Amino acid sequence: MSRSYTVRTYGCQMNVHDTERMAGLLEEAGYARAEDPDTADVVVFNTCAVRENADNKLYGNLGHLRPRKQANPDMQIAVGGCLAQKDRDTITRKAPWVDVVFGTHNVHALPTLLERARHNENAQVEIAEALEVFPSTLPARRESAYAGWVSISVGCNNTCTFCIVPSLRGKERDRRPGDVLAEVEALAADGVSEVTLLGQNVNAYGSDFSEGAGDRSAFSKLLRACGDVPGLERVRFTSPHPRDFTSDVIAAMAETPNVCPQLHMPLQSGSDDVLRRMRRSYRSERFLRILADVRASIPHAAISTDIIVGFPGETEQDFQATLEVVRQARFAQAFTFQYSSRPGTPAAEMDGQLPKHVVQERYERLVALQEEISWAENRAQEGREVELLVSTGEGRKDDATRRLTGRARDGRLVHFAPGETSGIRPGDLVTVVVDRGAPHHLIADGGVLTHRRTRAGDMAEAGERPSGAPTTLGLPAFGQPAAQPEPVSPCAVPVTSGGAR
Repeated sequence: MSRSYTVRTYGCQMNVHDTERMAGLLEEAGYARAEDPDTADVVVFNTCAVRENADNKLYGNLGHLRPRKQANPDMQIAVGGCLAQKDRDTITRKAPWVDVVFGTHNVHALPTLLERARHNENAQVEIAEALEVFPSTLPARRESAYAGWVSISVGCNNTCTFCIVPSLRGKERDRRPGDVLAEVEALAADGVSEVTLLGQNVNAYGSDFSEGAGDRSAFSKLLRACGDVPGLERVRFTSPHPRDFTSDVIAAMAETPNVCPQLHMPLQSGSDDVLRRMRRSYRSERFLRILADVRASIPHAAISTDIIVGFPGETEQDFQATLEVVRQARFAQAFTFQYSSRPGTPAAEMDGQLPKHVVQERYERLVALQEEISWAENRAQEGREVELLVSTGEGRKDDATRRLTGRARDGRLVHFAPGETSGIRPGDLVTVVVDRGAPHHLIADGGVLTHRRTRAGDMAEAGERPSGAPTTLGLPAFGQPAAQPEPVSPCAVPVTSGGAR
């Protein structure tokens, strides 16, 4: 019998993407996904290191597994991701029952390390210092029949003083546009309706093209090229950086029908002094101007953001500046965080670390303001007809309320009553009229106006997933590739085709 596995994922969309690759690698190596995760022969932790309690969460979970490991020595535990890249040998010192530790740059080595740990009967710790194989070239076990992640770059060239990601993910490396489009086309051919382009800073994409000179318009060209992919209904992307966000990207969003009217634009702080200490290369006026330009071209765009409260040295005046930008920005949604000191970042050494109670009180004020704005923005959607991509697992109360759930093109979550319409599957497309706006979602109880069955819905109903086949083999080159035949797909990106906060 094949050994079973489960992967526990923490953190950002990049980690979700990496988890799909880990699962694909394990299944290609003969492992089977555990029907009951609590009885899996192999447990993989794909970790995050962004938040302060990430370490405690990992070691707490490892501690819970220790009795199982003692009772079953053949069970294996592996730890990967950003915290593994950061802590390295610390993990096996604190939790010597862990079998494998691997980093963000060598996901591909997971099956080999597990086998080596079994054969040698000792822990295998392998942390690569640079990317060895682009994750998107690896097999994948896609979790969704209707939506797929597509990484366009890995790493980050920014130097934000609060962020540990660049030291764990490395410098930005961009995939060839032809490879990105090949993966998008493969997903669409398999029936996937929606793709999300991933990168730590997606709109810096192309910075190492053209023999190092870069192509500042590469991302907008990639968006337009995705518009030519047959069968692809929706394109999203995350996350851009205000510094690199340019008018050509706004134009591509507005003029490419399948690019969704949704934008996640991290603010972090509304205080120019705090932004300077964060080493964010824009100021609040520039940020608000970007939002105004987006809304001028895409009036119904839903804009979300990230905000950090309590950065070292933040004064009440600084915080009031953040509240003012939030009032002006009218975000549909904001992901708000209390500043978390991360060893190894410049901010951790700054003077003016704020007491917990001060940060908590400011955080609560910010959340209250944003909830008020989100609710008002959602009430403004009442009476609108919206198209929904029906989803699964996003409506926790759907069974009790007899509703289904879907995402509007602008990303808003909508719980809807199917009414007399039967046979609606995840992945299908429906149109409804919004009856009521709540702070975090919309309600549509008037029944379904139209229902379009899709190939994604067929696959979801049959329990099938996209093939997950890699789009290239081996170690891809980065930057300007050698001249090769033009890609089959119509691609506006000016480099030839080759072989993601």
